[in-house]
Amino acid sequence: PHCCVHAKSAARSDLIPSIKLRHCCLLRNQRCIMAYLYDRLLRIRALRWEYGSVLPANVRFHMSAEEVQWFSQYKKSLASFMRSLGGGAGLDITQDMKPPKSLYIQVRCLKDHGEFEIDDGTVILLKKNSQHFLPRWKCEQLIRQGVLEHVVS
Repeated sequence: PHCCVHAKSAARSDLIPSIKLRHCCLLRNQRCIMAYLYDRLLRIRALRWEYGSVLPANVRFHMSAEEVQWFSQYKKSLASFMRSLGGGAGLDITQDMKPPKSLYIQVRCLKDHGEFEIDDGTVILLKKNSQHFLPRWKCEQLIRQGVLEHVVS
């Protein structure tokens, strides 16, 4: 009986290299999947800075439910952080991603948007094809959303 057990274990020892190879392949695939998912999270995080808190439907369509949920949580965390800045007064750190050459820019309205209030309390009606000279930081999000376009002279 002892001889028979030894023969079985010897026959199985030839499987060890195959098992090790399979295990290494599984670990490699796991690392690749984790790198892919992390890259997608970085891209989704960048979308908040590029588009604002509302994603275009065509972008959202290509995201899983978990990614949409992650975006929503990131958006809330960022908003909470921005509210805590400036001595509790809040500060939008998503504005002026590149230092502006001027504080005011010429913009053209691409679609009817309605009333828009600027800092001094002035209310401007944003109607399709109307042009305005407005503070850059108030316009950036509307430009990203496709409501306004920067008129470069």
